[in-house]
Amino acid sequence: MHVPSGGVGAPLDDPGQGGPLPDGGPLGGPDDDSASSAERRIQSVAQGMLRDLARLTQALFRAGEYGLTRTEASLLAALETTPRRVTELAARTGMVQPRVTVLLQKLEDQGLVERRRCTTDRRAVETSLTPAGRRLLEQARQRMAAALLEALHSPTVEECERTVRAARQAVATLAEAMEPEAT
Repeated sequence: MHVPSGGVGAPLDDPGQGGPLPDGGPLGGPDDDSASSAERRIQSVAQGMLRDLARLTQALFRAGEYGLTRTEASLLAALETTPRRVTELAARTGMVQPRVTVLLQKLEDQGLVERRRCTTDRRAVETSLTPAGRRLLEQARQRMAAALLEALHSPTVEECERTVRAARQAVATLAEAMEPEAT
């Protein structure tokens, strides 16, 4: 795999690049022999990717028209697959527990989530999405997908699908590497 030398937007396959990575893979040019140089280059590309991902998520969030804050929407997304306790939600979203509790109350008041005593531990409370919360997530994601399709300006739907599928696979690979237990 070739890592672009010019950062974000640089070609991924540059035959002039050839220095080895510590694991034997190709990276860098004639002056990039050391592992620390390879690490710096990877770090630079990663930082560019993170900036681009932030821009993309902001644009997609705007396109989703949730009618919620990003923080509230992230709580709904964290509840999509299973009911969760406040402690789990705080860990998944990076919020402090008191903030999660306040936001869950607001979302519950809007009819988007419901809280119930845990069946296995009556001391604990689990929060789950309501049908209205699921609909909101689905409709927002449909608007996001439509915005992506429009923004790509590809001549065919198939080209758009290939682009989005490749991006999804790349993001899934990175997510799995970062949080193998969460996928």
